[in-house]
Amino acid sequence: MPTRDQKSAGLLVWRRGPAGPEFLLSHPGGPFWAKRDAGAWTIPKGLIDDGEDPLAAARREFREEIGIEVAAADFVRLADRRLKSGKTVLAWMAEADLDLSAFRSNTFELEWPPRSGRRITAPECDRAAYFAPAQALAKILDYQRGFIEEAAARLSGGGA
Repeated sequence: MPTRDQKSAGLLVWRRGPAGPEFLLSHPGGPFWAKRDAGAWTIPKGLIDDGEDPLAAARREFREEIGIEVAAADFVRLADRRLKSGKTVLAWMAEADLDLSAFRSNTFELEWPPRSGRRITAPECDRAAYFAPAQALAKILDYQRGFIEEAAARLSGGGA
């Protein structure tokens, strides 16, 4: 369970698409998320280790979850999002048109089905894709919608 002082960091990667910006989101792996789509996708993110630079953590988590390094770029800090649990998510946006054919994610172990005693290994993320802003807003977890909204506003010149 997240604690009030826990912080996660992530990257919202975007590219210039034919109709405007497109945002890269990842879909959580594992059986719980397998049949979920709308409201299930996320920015690649994870916990910041003690003493770790938050941007370095965001870049590490992206590399672990997507399997691709985001080259040095202009990382633009977005407003933090606080979950009901008290956990805070920090995010940066960065422009990168990544070749997702190289996608690969780290794995984790979980008990499935719950309370069965059976352990399985699943990818942390099972896929990644770029989405136009409206589609990204429909796909992303509700508490992360603000990242898309803020990034889209910044890219259209109305940014904060």
